[in-house]
Amino acid sequence: MIPAGTFQMGTPTPTCPKDDPFTEKDEYADCMDGVSSDEMPVHRVTISKPFYLGKTEVTQAQWVAVMGTNPARFKTEKAGEDSRNHPVENVSWDDVQTFIGRLNAKEGTTVHRLPSEAEWEYACRAGSMGAYGFGNDVGQLRVHGWFGGNSGGKTHAVAQLRPNAWGLYDMHGNVWEWVEDRWAKDFYASSPPTDPRGASSSSYRAYRGGSYTNDADFTRSATRGDFGTPYTGHMDLGFRLAKSVP
Repeated sequence: MIPAGTFQMGTPTPTCPKDDPFTEKDEYADCMDGVSSDEMPVHRVTISKPFYLGKTEVTQAQWVAVMGTNPARFKTEKAGEDSRNHPVENVSWDDVQTFIGRLNAKEGTTVHRLPSEAEWEYACRAGSMGAYGFGNDVGQLRVHGWFGGNSGGKTHAVAQLRPNAWGLYDMHGNVWEWVEDRWAKDFYASSPPTDPRGASSSSYRAYRGGSYTNDADFTRSATRGDFGTPYTGHMDLGFRLAKSVP
């Protein structure tokens, strides 16, 4: 169970030098290159209720058990190993809602859902205010997540690397993860301080965590995936289930 609590969401605005007109490089642009304005400003967020979050991304086997088909690109023959425990990918936000509806119906409940962006980042950080759930040492990413530097260009079975402090695996990399929220680039500037739920009118959905295709910067705790149409899936985009506490 993820406990209720308060954290600082987003990325601090870096203090960057002005561009030196006597050099060819743009010092200010270079400084700002590693962050995105949609992660700013840092703002205090309270998650008012505890919730459950899957220790791993939903796997192909779990998807097939509910849906009966396997949409993943990295099935066994492309994964190079039995892919049952690889994260399911190539699923749209709408597909995920269908999965959740069927799972809830199968279990006679309404508690299964996607996490909000705030819940996802809170759980990813697990108490850390570093760039990653394990701190700021990007060299540690190789033992915590599958990204472009160690993935070999494919997904990997879940829970093979180290979990974060709250026991969650693959929060950095492997596949991007859909969240419940609608996407808005400037949402943080007006985000409510308690249990924010994203924009009210955007046509797009947000996703988090980076994937096996990305550089390390894209797998940071605060990185926001944008412009995900709810009806489109991608071969590096899956999800992780949340569950409300009754």
